[in-house]
Parts: sequence; structure tokens; C-alpha cells
Amino acid sequence: MDNNSTLAPLRVSTFRAIWMASIVSNFGGLIQGVGAGWMMTSISDSAAMVALVQASTTLPIMTLSLVAGAVADSFDRRKVMLAAQIFMALVSASLAACAWFGLITPWFLLTFTFLIGCGGAFNNPAWQASVGDIVPREQVPSAVLLNSVAFNVTRSVGPGVGGAIVAAAGAAAAFAVNAVTYIGMIGVLWAWKPNTPRSSLPRERLTAAMTTGIRYVALSPNILKVLLRGFLFGLTTVVILALLPLVARHLIGGDALVYGMMLGAYGIGAVAGAMFSRQLREKLTNENLIRWSFFAFAFCASLTAISRDFWITAGALTVGGASWVIALSLFNTTVQMSTPRWVVGRALSLYQMAVFGGMASGSWIWGTIAERWSPDMSLLVAAAGMLVGAAVGIKVPLPSRENLNLDPLNRWREPRVALGIEPRSGPVAITIEYAIEAGNLDAFLQVMRERRRIRRRDGAHDWSLTQDLANPEVWVERFEVPTWVDYIRFHSRTTQADAHVSDRLQALHKGDWPPRIQRMLVWKGTAVRVVPPPPEPTEVL
Repeated sequence: MDNNSTLAPLRVSTFRAIWMASIVSNFGGLIQGVGAGWMMTSISDSAAMVALVQASTTLPIMTLSLVAGAVADSFDRRKVMLAAQIFMALVSASLAACAWFGLITPWFLLTFTFLIGCGGAFNNPAWQASVGDIVPREQVPSAVLLNSVAFNVTRSVGPGVGGAIVAAAGAAAAFAVNAVTYIGMIGVLWAWKPNTPRSSLPRERLTAAMTTGIRYVALSPNILKVLLRGFLFGLTTVVILALLPLVARHLIGGDALVYGMMLGAYGIGAVAGAMFSRQLREKLTNENLIRWSFFAFAFCASLTAISRDFWITAGALTVGGASWVIALSLFNTTVQMSTPRWVVGRALSLYQMAVFGGMASGSWIWGTIAERWSPDMSLLVAAAGMLVGAAVGIKVPLPSRENLNLDPLNRWREPRVALGIEPRSGPVAITIEYAIEAGNLDAFLQVMRERRRIRRRDGAHDWSLTQDLANPEVWVERFEVPTWVDYIRFHSRTTQADAHVSDRLQALHKGDWPPRIQRMLVWKGTAVRVVPPPPEPTEVL
């Protein structure tokens, strides 16, 4: 088997076991979704309430993703996933019991689906961040696609089975089936014993970890482009999932089984999209692939709006499902391949926040339009929005594919200091003096612009660059970090891909390398004990 083939990650036993368990769990989740969507149409006449079933599942992912990402990066990811799966199993069992005894009201149903969404919000970043720990880096795109296949294989049959279960035994039975399907995933996670390297640094506080994640993404232009396009894609394309119960009932005139079959057609398209995604990625740039996904989904929504025939609508949904999985897997892969392991959970959580925030907003918008006018009008307006989303790529194109080496650079060594400082001593100010000839000034300033972005991205504050008035060839870079342990953590975040900046500065600096460095404790009115200074080790910036 080709090491870069779509199926290559399945040779890794841990990935294979979790992947297979996720198929079963996703199968139950889709059955539960059919039961919840159809039950809402039975207990409420409001189109907005029907659309809110989808929103109640996606809203937690929008609101809790950043916290979940920080938890995934700060704690044992296996334990985070295990806790989330157990929580979702308990909530699903409670929902089944309440439905069985006839205790469900529209808002009660939304509360349960919201809680299940909360479990998913904590599970997803931990699982997606774990992919890069389980499989080799070159297999991450294939692993992401296989995760999409795992979900969409079940989408192709799960909704149909869910519709049959709801039609034959009621929504309570669908909820009970979902509760049982969590058992396999819980068992696999319980048995998995990952070899997670232990960090010598203390764990960041949760609020600090969240701030770090936001700062990293805000100073990473490639990731920001993915977040914007992902938000627009989720905002517009969710119209299909949000309004499909209404399409099945009012435009096609079908029952729960028809609704499940329509979801199945969407899932079949998604599986086909996943299987052909690699070939499309080889022929098209990232931006062209996303634009065609927007166009294809606009075709899907438009045809669904005007069709009154099941088979025509099913064909349109197949196109929509294919474009859905191609776009979302590409977004996910781009974020993973653009982010080092120490912050990947937070980057993925912010990506999910953007996509699912768009989906939650879109579910409410399209549900409101459908209630005020009609479902087909809402679908057509959303299709126009998808064309706008494609046009945004003219100004904000997705980054091209890059195989960045984001492993730690590991050139820096912790210096010995003469002051008796503690890990929390600080703030610490760092100055670095460069000697730059006039002919190299433009190149130096260009490199320092990138240097500033990397420094700030990795945790530096108050970065500045000054020029000596008496000796214009002397330039001083200065920045601060909150504490000494933050200074150590700051240097541990430098990646192999960042090395070109130091290498370029070394070539431009006139004099011995490294240049003169000073580390100073910002005085806060307290004396610091002086200890004998040991020899300074060699370091690389």
C-alpha cells in the first residue's frame, strides 16, 4: 500500500481501532439526529424550532471550542475524549428515557441536543489533534479524509435506518440506539495507552492557554484565511441540513423514511467526495477546489428549492454532500498542516468555532426566512450567498499547499543566570543588538517584519526595533515576556520552519554570531538574590 494513499493510516492499529469505533458512534449520532429532527416536526409547527435542532447541536461547538481546544492541548487527549464520550452516552440515555415516558417538549428536546453538542465540542478538538500524534505527518491529510469517510459512510445509511426506526418504533427508540453506540468508542479509548511525552514546563493556566491560542491564530495569516472561508461555507451551506426535514415534508410530501433517505443521498455524495478528494487536490489548487465546492453547493441548494421530485432532489443532495466533505476536509487539513503540535488543538478549535458558528448562525437565519416566506425561498437566498462565498476568494484566497516542518527547532538552550529567580519571576526584558551595514538595511528590515510576527505569535510582548542615533549600523531588538518560565516556553515554540529567519539574520549581521544578548528582570520594587554566575552556554537565536 502506498504510504501516502488514502487508506495508509488504517495500517496504524490505534487509528484503525478509533476509526472503526467512530463509524459505530457516528451511526448512532445520525439516527439520533433523525429522531430529534422528526420529533420536533411532530411537537412543534414552527419552522424556526425545527431549524434550531441543528443549531442546538452546533452552537456548543461555536461557544465551547476554544475552551475545548485549550483543554486538548493542556491535558491528556485520551482522557478528554473518554470523558466526553461517557458524558454523551449518559445524556443520550436520559433523552431516550424522557422520550419513552412522553416528557419531551420542544425546549426540553433542544436542551438535550445542546448537551450532546457540548460533549462533541470537547471530543472533536482532542480527537482531531490526536490524529497528528497517531499517524506520520505525511499521512495526516489521508487520516482527515478517512475521518470524513467514517462519518459520511454512516450518513449514507444511518439516516435511512434512523427514519425506519422512527417510523416503526418512534423517536425514543432512535435515542436509545444512539446511547448504545457510544459503548464501543468508550472501550477503545479505555484500552488505548498513548506514549505521550511529558513536558518539563508547568501547565499553562486555562485562560492563558486560550489567549495563547487566539494570539497564535491571529498572527498566522494562512489560518485566518481558512477561518474566514470556513465561516462563510458553514453559514451558507448549512441551509440543507437545517431545512431538510421541511423539504422532505412540505416540498416532497414525504415522511420520516423519505427524510432519512434524503440524508442518505447526501451521505453517499460525501463518501464519493472523500474518495475522489485526493485526485482533485492533485489537479486543482486549494482555492480552485474551494470555489468549485461553493459553486457545486449553490447548484445543490437551487435544485433542491425548485424540485418537487424525490429523485431529482436526491441527486442534488449527492452533489452537495460531495462538495461538503471536500471543502471541510481541505479546511481541516490546511489548519493541521499549518500548526505545530503544541497549539494544534486550539487552532482546530478556532477553526471549528468559525465553521460551526457559521452553521449555528445560518440555521437560525435560514429557518427564520423559511418561516416568514418559504423553505424554497430560503434555499435560493442561501445559494446566492454561496456564490458570494466563492467570490470572496478573489481577495482572500486560500494558501497554497506547503509541507512545512513544524517540529521544534531545539537550537536554544536555557541560559544560566546570576540572579536567584523563580520560574514566575518577571517580567523579563530581552534585547538583542545587531550590526547591519547600510547596503543590507532593506533586507534586514524585511526579515525583522517576519521576526516581529513570529516573536509576537509565540508569546512576546511590547516588541520594538530601535536604531542607535550615534552609530546607525547598530539596531536593537527588544521584547518582554511575563515570567522566566514564559521565556523558556517562548523559545520551545520555535519551529524548524522558523529557522530561515535566524539564518537570514546571521547572514546579514556584521560580526560574531550570536550577537550581543541581554536578559533583564524588570524591577518591581523587590530585591533579587545574586548567585555566582556560571559559564554561559552557546545558544542560537
